[in-house]
Amino acid sequence: MAEKKIHKSESKCTIQQILDVIGGKWSMSIIYALVPGKLRFKELERLIPGISTRMLVKELKNMEANKILTRTVFATVPPTVEYALTEKGVKLRPILDEMAKWGEEYVA
Repeated sequence: MAEKKIHKSESKCTIQQILDVIGGKWSMSIIYALVPGKLRFKELERLIPGISTRMLVKELKNMEANKILTRTVFATVPPTVEYALTEKGVKLRPILDEMAKWGEEYVA
């Protein structure tokens, strides 16, 4: 009987791909802050203690590129920018809720 060989895939596993999309240090905090609805940049910055402006910009750009959130710019002076979760981003809520439950049980 010939043995079947297991071939390692050259591509990343699904979990690693997910972490590439939402695995930034601040990503989950940003998603959680946007669950109730749209927020302006400064509102987001105030809701996430410890995040620098530069890091928030970087994370928001990454999440927009991965279609987790949308960025809407209004033609005002100074420009107003609002962020909101996409349908793809909203579907992360149950995962966040489960992570919060796990954290309460094992981390807190």
